[in-house]
Amino acid sequence: MNCARWMTLPVLALALAFPTAAQAPAAGKEAKETKSAPKPAAAAPDQEAMMKAWTAYMTPGEPHAHLAKLAGSWTTKTKSWMDPAKPPEETVGTCEFRMVLGGRYLEQRFEGSMMGQPFSGIGFTGYDNVKKKYESYWIDSAGTGMMILTGTPDKSGKKTVYTGSMLDPTNGKKVALRSVDTEVDADNLLFEMWMSGPDGKMAKSMEMVYTRKK
Repeated sequence: MNCARWMTLPVLALALAFPTAAQAPAAGKEAKETKSAPKPAAAAPDQEAMMKAWTAYMTPGEPHAHLAKLAGSWTTKTKSWMDPAKPPEETVGTCEFRMVLGGRYLEQRFEGSMMGQPFSGIGFTGYDNVKKKYESYWIDSAGTGMMILTGTPDKSGKKTVYTGSMLDPTNGKKVALRSVDTEVDADNLLFEMWMSGPDGKMAKSMEMVYTRKK
């Protein structure tokens, strides 16, 4: 199904770019006179150029290879702050990373606990070759919405800062989100997240340390 989607989009783009015989003017029919000269038809996109652009868009590159290095099994230690003025809740969990859809996206499946209850989450991280940015999607058992964040790596490539927003289920107001992924080394990762409070100031809400299983 996903393969068909990738092929359908370029084909649809080409179909829209080139008129069919039914859309073309009938042969021999005289054009009606108009007061102003007709505007010249826009040049049709070059088919080869279009396919080249689509190929570049769908081909995994160095950022995707960087994500692939995370594939494997990990353990986690998490600190969660419901109230910045109080000590955090500390929990442990496990995580499985794997590349999917031909090495285009990193899938994360997490199992742990939150406030004494089982907690599960699924995430996907990819790199958009057109936007030149990372994108992260997250869903979990603690809600019914999808968290969507956009990230930009630093020059070292070891730290990526993501930004986005979500709605506070208690009042329906937008909450600003900021997270930072830091690659400490090949076997240790640090995830940190901040959320805006009622006063608009950002406060740390989560810190998660990933350690690769040996």
